[in-house]
Amino acid sequence: MAGPLRIGCVKYLNARPLIHGWRGEVVFETPTALCEILARGELDVALASSFEFLRNPIYKIVDLVSISSDGPVYSVILAHEPGSTVFEEIELDPASQTSVAILRCLLAERGEKFSTAEMPGDKLSAPHSGRARLLIGDQAIRFRQKFGERFSYVDLGAEWKKIVDLPFVYALWLVRPEFADAENIADQLRSLRDENLGKIDNLVPPDFDRDFGGRYFRENVRFDFGDREKEGLRIFGELCVKHGLLLENPKKLALI
Repeated sequence: MAGPLRIGCVKYLNARPLIHGWRGEVVFETPTALCEILARGELDVALASSFEFLRNPIYKIVDLVSISSDGPVYSVILAHEPGSTVFEEIELDPASQTSVAILRCLLAERGEKFSTAEMPGDKLSAPHSGRARLLIGDQAIRFRQKFGERFSYVDLGAEWKKIVDLPFVYALWLVRPEFADAENIADQLRSLRDENLGKIDNLVPPDFDRDFGGRYFRENVRFDFGDREKEGLRIFGELCVKHGLLLENPKKLALI
C-alpha cells in the first residue's frame, strides 16, 4: 500500500499561489535543496528548479503551471553599486541553480566573464566594493526594501526578455517517474493554482506589505506554462548547452 504523498515546495513568496491551501504536509526548502531531495527519491513531487529538469529530464512535468516571468521579475537580481556596469566578481546565492545558470547565459551572450565568490552568511548585507551580488526570492525582495536606491539592480527577468523576447521559467512542478498517481496530483495542483489566483490579494503573508505583494503577484511573476513559456524553456536549454552548462537539451517534455 502506497504511503502519503511526499511533496516539496520552494519557501518563497512567489510560490504561495501554487501551494497555499494544500491539504497535507509540505517540505519547504530552497530550490537547490529541493532538487537534491527530489533526485534522491525522498519526494514524489516538488516545485523545483527548471534547470534541474534540463540537466536530469527523467521527471514528468505538471502542464500549464510554472513560476515564470515575462519581463521584470523583481526578485531575481544582481545588486551592485551605482555606476558599475561590468562585474569582475559576483557573489552567488547557492540557493538556486536556475538563477546562476541564467546569469551565466546572459553574461556570456554579452561576452562578459567573471569570477565567483561565496555569499556571506548574512544575505541582507551589502556586496563588497567592486562586486555584484546575485539574490533570489524573498532575500532579493528584502534586500531591495532594506537598501532601496543605495544600490542599483539588474533584473534578470528583464534582461532575459531583452535578449530572448520570451518568458523565463524559474520553477516547475516535477514528478518522479515512478510515482503512480501523477495525473490525479497534476489535476489537483492545477485546480489549487486556479483557486488561489481568484483570491490573490489574500495570499500576501503579514510579513510583506499587502500592496507590494498584490503588485508582485500580478505584474512580476506568472503562473502559467503555455506555449511561450515552453519555448522560453527550450531556448534556455539551448543557451545552457551553448555555454557549457549542459551537455544536451532535452528533446521533449513529459507533460501530465
